[in-house]
Amino acid sequence: MKIRVIIEYDKEVKSYSAVCPELPGCTSCGETEEEAMENIKEAIQLYLEPDDQDVNPRAKVYEVAV
Repeated sequence: MKIRVIIEYDKEVKSYSAVCPELPGCTSCGETEEEAMENIKEAIQLYLEPDDQDVNPRAKVYEVAV
């Protein structure tokens, strides 16, 4: 799966920010562009990791492959 990542340098804080527009709230940063990329990869993995939560027993639960 490929996910778009936008990396920008912020002069005020002197570091790089990384954002995934398709994954709301999935952001990271790093002192270098390479570090920001590694950190956002980890953030994406955590974002997409299944979450164990209580589900109404009458609810239908599906898994979707993309």
